[in-house]
Amino acid sequence: FELIYQVFGRHNFGQITSNLDVFLRHFNEIQYWVVTEIVLTTNLSRRVQLVRKFIKVAELCKEYQNLNTFFAIIMGLSNIAVSRLTQTWERVPSKLKRTFSQYESLIDPSRNHRKYRVFLSKLEPPIIPFTPLLLKDMTFAHEGNKTFLEKGLINFEKMQMISQTLRIIRYCRGRPMKLEIPNKAGSSFTSNSPSKKQLSVKLEQYIKELKVIDNQRLLTQYSHSLEHRKS
Repeated sequence: FELIYQVFGRHNFGQITSNLDVFLRHFNEIQYWVVTEIVLTTNLSRRVQLVRKFIKVAELCKEYQNLNTFFAIIMGLSNIAVSRLTQTWERVPSKLKRTFSQYESLIDPSRNHRKYRVFLSKLEPPIIPFTPLLLKDMTFAHEGNKTFLEKGLINFEKMQMISQTLRIIRYCRGRPMKLEIPNKAGSSFTSNSPSKKQLSVKLEQYIKELKVIDNQRLLTQYSHSLEHRKS
């Protein structure tokens, strides 16, 4: 319902959209987190490892059908502050670069995100869809069409456009999401492994201290300090 409140105006319903606001903010945080981590890594070898890791994390997100986070990571890697790092990308294995190129193609916004929409239509739930696009679709349907026609008749064509987006959301939530550790990630640990527990503690601490730079100009400056533009 929060998508509806957001598009039609929260004041009209006397409602807030706190969950949606947090979700959209989280998307931006992930996107800029990717950029921040890469441009703040001064060591070239470690920077290459980071890029490789992010591509593999995006691959897992796609596998789990978490397309919202998938989009955020790929958009972060496509950010000009990262994409211009020629020396870094030259050292990324060709296979991974081809994979990344395919992922960039999937998030391509041309033809109204046609490739993504076709991909989404072939998936079975549960799915976490690319939420900003759902919001865009509903906003376009609402602001681009009158709610009432002549003589006060309801514009059912507009309602149908909005309901189509709502059906997509309902379909994506058709089954509960069960998260399991991927085989590749979990093969090195047992359920009671001290190493796994230590990793969990480190991960929790990392998240608590996480800092994200969302200033594009500053990120680009960091990028240029790492790899100067070739004359």
